[in-house]
Amino acid sequence: MKYLSFDLEATGLAEHDLIIEFGLIPFCAKTKTLQESLAKHWFIKCPSFDSLKPKLDQWVIDHNKELIEKAHAEGIEMAQFKAELSEYIKSPEVSEYFEGQRIILFGKSMNAIDLPFMTRDLGWDFMREHFHHQVLDMSSVAMAFADKEILPEACRSGGGLMTHFDMGEVAHTALEDAKNVALLYFESLKS
Repeated sequence: MKYLSFDLEATGLAEHDLIIEFGLIPFCAKTKTLQESLAKHWFIKCPSFDSLKPKLDQWVIDHNKELIEKAHAEGIEMAQFKAELSEYIKSPEVSEYFEGQRIILFGKSMNAIDLPFMTRDLGWDFMREHFHHQVLDMSSVAMAFADKEILPEACRSGGGLMTHFDMGEVAHTALEDAKNVALLYFESLKS
């Protein structure tokens, strides 16, 4: 099966927070290969760090100031991101890779933040047009494997999975996290 691994970074985890970075890479679970030639990354424009700071969680202030500043300075508007993402999905290379099928999204803990933010910002119609209604969430896979005692309890978190498979720490950058979560899936399939 082929999936589109994606990750986004945001100004936080609350309903009012904003997507500021988006990365994606297609992969094949059967061959356990990432399609590096189709990897893509965007920064999405947001207000300045100083204007956002009063509403930011302390973790975001401590860890994501540079990312927010980069998105503010270099990011594209949401409408442009939506158009570019649609163009990417409809491109001959991506269409051929996914054999003309609607794309199944793959990520980590995406039901909590990623999918609601995407649906809010890109729209229900966009999501239904471009993506399959089924998704594969690595967090759910890890929890099921922990329940079956295939993976240790610590693997219920992304950081625990990265440690268990000796892959370093969670990068908290969209494209690296999209790649790493796909690689984690490959590793977990060996379990």
